[in-house]
Amino acid sequence: MSDNLGTFLAKSRVKAGDLEHKRKLSFNIEKYAATVVQGKKQYADLDLARKRAKNIKWKTIENLDKYLEQFETNFTKNGGKVIWAENADEALAAIKEICEAKNAKQVVKSKSMVTEEIHLNDFLAEYGIESVETDLGEYIQQLDGEAPYHIVTPAMHKSKEDVAKLFHEKLGVEPNLPPSELTQIARVKLREKYITSEIGITGGNFLIADTGSVCVSENEGNARLTTAFPKTHIAIVGIEKMLPSINDLPLFWPLLATYGTGQKVTVYNTIFSGAKRKDETDGPEEMYVILLDNGRTNLLRKEVRESMYCIRCGSCLNVCPVYKNIGGHAYGTTYSGPIGSVITPHLKGMNDFKHLSNASSLCGNCTEACPVKINIHEMLLENRHIAVHDGMGKFSEGISWKLWKRGMLSRGLMNSVGGGTKTKVVNSLFKESWGAHRGTLNFPKKSFNELWKERSK
Repeated sequence: MSDNLGTFLAKSRVKAGDLEHKRKLSFNIEKYAATVVQGKKQYADLDLARKRAKNIKWKTIENLDKYLEQFETNFTKNGGKVIWAENADEALAAIKEICEAKNAKQVVKSKSMVTEEIHLNDFLAEYGIESVETDLGEYIQQLDGEAPYHIVTPAMHKSKEDVAKLFHEKLGVEPNLPPSELTQIARVKLREKYITSEIGITGGNFLIADTGSVCVSENEGNARLTTAFPKTHIAIVGIEKMLPSINDLPLFWPLLATYGTGQKVTVYNTIFSGAKRKDETDGPEEMYVILLDNGRTNLLRKEVRESMYCIRCGSCLNVCPVYKNIGGHAYGTTYSGPIGSVITPHLKGMNDFKHLSNASSLCGNCTEACPVKINIHEMLLENRHIAVHDGMGKFSEGISWKLWKRGMLSRGLMNSVGGGTKTKVVNSLFKESWGAHRGTLNFPKKSFNELWKERSK
């Protein structure tokens, strides 16, 4: 058993049996589900909107090389600088070089899963550079020394009492403060950081090819402050976030908001097309965009290419029965839930993370919930097939499935083994995986086939 699989199973067992954890998670997901139902009402034909979005993403990914070059050309014309990063090391090295050139000892950062993916905060800390999370949920997680729990809602697993206790322990404030006061405390702490930071770092929800722009959606205004005060803005974005035209935003912004938080549109939607102009008072003097691959081109293989359409709304996590039982941290990856289980084996290595594609009931809820109609559950099956086809399956597993197939295809073999024998064999074989937390399985003495034959007589 690999270390990743062992860790995943161990964490899953703990979280699946933690009733308080499940209560908090259920409470927050139920609130999300209720708001999404309301958000969908803004559409006269939601299915048509989703189909159009999928077609646009299909067109984009099929011509990704062309659109990336078009983006670079237009962003450069706007006075920005584009850096291509094949992997995390190249991205980190580029950011380090910019920080050194600006003599930066502190940066502010808005919510970005890509920076979590490359472990930017830890990297900068090694060189004495403080990286401050400015999204409230990310700030809470940073104080607690934890990674984000969810793609959209970083602290979904924490209650207001948990946050109050954390602020008391880490910031020395009064205990048991209400959320409104905790928010004000965070606001005061972070406002100073915006003013004193030399560099602001963001991700990007979308890249726009025809205007050379980066789009950032948020609800707190922290990304705008992150890019308004510091003299340098670095946006690091995965290459799959591309859209052909700025005219695609009226379709994608509402879809992202509806499926991400249940809103008609997020509170702040900003389009960055370079550094501030001469007639502008706010904004950076320099802007860089780092286009990150880091394994994404591996997703271009036909079996899982649709995963490149993902707009990171997090809706598949919120409907997944596995995620709702084990939570986000059990996966041990940046991207959790169904979509994370599809893409992580290709981003970080199939052999190390193939087990994630088995962490699914294949119920299809994820596919149904996806705003761009990605066939997520089918790609989980494809990952399983790829792992076996590439010789990553265990020998014992292969033999077991061959025996199972032989038995399922032979009624005579199935009837030759009595119910008592079946009960003993199955309960023995699955003693750990099934029996550790469940009652024993008891097969009837006669199969349905045998009972039917007796009845027919």
